[in-house]
Amino acid sequence: MKKKLSRLTVKGGVLSPRELKTIIETAEEAGLDSISFGSRQDILFPEIVNPGMLKALRGMEVVTSVSDKKENIVSSYVSADIFPGTGWLTGDRYLYILEQFKRTPSLKVNITDPAQRLVPLFTGHLNFIASGIEDYWYLHIRLPDWEKKAEYPALINSWDIEKVASAIEDILPEEPESVMTVFHLLNDSIDTNNRTLDSPLEVPFHPFPYYEGMNRLGSGKYWLGLYWRNNLYDIRFLKTMCDLCMECKIGKVCITPWKSFIVKGIPVEFKLDWEKFLGINGINVRHSMLELNWHVPVGEDWARELKKYLVGEFDKNDISTYGLTFGITGYRKKVYYFTSVVIERNTFPRDIGGISIPDTYNLLYARDFDPNTLEYVVYAQDIDRRELPGLLMELSRMYFKELGHVKEEVKPKTRKKDKKTYTVYQCGDCLTVYNPEYGDTTQNILPGTAFGDLPEGYCCPLCEAPKSNYAQREFIKE
Repeated sequence: MKKKLSRLTVKGGVLSPRELKTIIETAEEAGLDSISFGSRQDILFPEIVNPGMLKALRGMEVVTSVSDKKENIVSSYVSADIFPGTGWLTGDRYLYILEQFKRTPSLKVNITDPAQRLVPLFTGHLNFIASGIEDYWYLHIRLPDWEKKAEYPALINSWDIEKVASAIEDILPEEPESVMTVFHLLNDSIDTNNRTLDSPLEVPFHPFPYYEGMNRLGSGKYWLGLYWRNNLYDIRFLKTMCDLCMECKIGKVCITPWKSFIVKGIPVEFKLDWEKFLGINGINVRHSMLELNWHVPVGEDWARELKKYLVGEFDKNDISTYGLTFGITGYRKKVYYFTSVVIERNTFPRDIGGISIPDTYNLLYARDFDPNTLEYVVYAQDIDRRELPGLLMELSRMYFKELGHVKEEVKPKTRKKDKKTYTVYQCGDCLTVYNPEYGDTTQNILPGTAFGDLPEGYCCPLCEAPKSNYAQREFIKE
């Protein structure tokens, strides 16, 4: 049975130990003994808590129903400094960007690093994804009524992210149907420090990381990932943990989209204190990889029981699932998954003519087992629960067999095609590229504008060299 939940927004999944302790104490005053975490790095309460009790929390808001139209901002701050990342995107940079958001957005906003895998890139309506150019971001848009996401034809500056997100919310009543409509409406409404988009976003595949237990950072400090199977985090334990964080001068606690949390920056001299703290509270760390990487809807008892059954079958058969993620869903509406493998439940009306019809399931997997492709292949349909473990094991073996060979398989097909070239124009001083396909949003040059049609006063958007300083370059399309 699905339980009624309230959500507390936590910008980017980042909060201080003092803020978390205040939340916990407020929940305790409301008679609760546990809290849960949501897939958008928010905090969930097992019953409605009076929003007025939490009004003192800066930048947070209680959402009691979908009609409130408030969404949490997701960020990959949690992965900064502990997993591979884009060089310029530090933890401080995330915090500065998140601080710009003074109000809770009505659209789902994701602010992520494409080099990490802990936080999904494309589960938002507005997906800001770091580029290789310092302080510039790709923007992939999928507004609520759009069937597919689309890439915005310019890179967004870090300090314009909140401005762009708010402006897109403001134009929603005009029902923009394409990314180019959004582009033109934004150009008319706000001034931004955009940069020309020279090439589309490419996200290489990396297996999903292990994120639990005590782990050493390159700086010599430690980070701790904690996960509870039932996603009911004991309030007394969390209060004591917050006190220990403050004693260690740890500034932030980070919520993951996997209903777990991470504490970063544990000093070496406090490592033993944390290990004693976990032991005294009976906290088990280093769970099997078999059960960590699951997205299970909160408050759905049937889904949690199904996961427990499947993990048990994996364990009996000694199956490896390292790098894979699994999702269970019973939704009947259009959803956007972010796991490698998805288990969909098909439900039927109960007791039709006195006959009880058992549920069946569909199995899907992401193309190349990479959720960032947003393309899912149906592996099996209308199967019985007892068939699920065997089919999931088949998919696991398929994943490992194909791992590392996906690109090699497409190379022969690529060689058979005729090589095609495209033309761009490059500044001789700073090497900035003008691509006619994308235009130059910084100077209101529309996509599709040939270099010869640029005004005589056109200059390099970076170093301001004149148009005459550009030289034609030919590149081969891969």
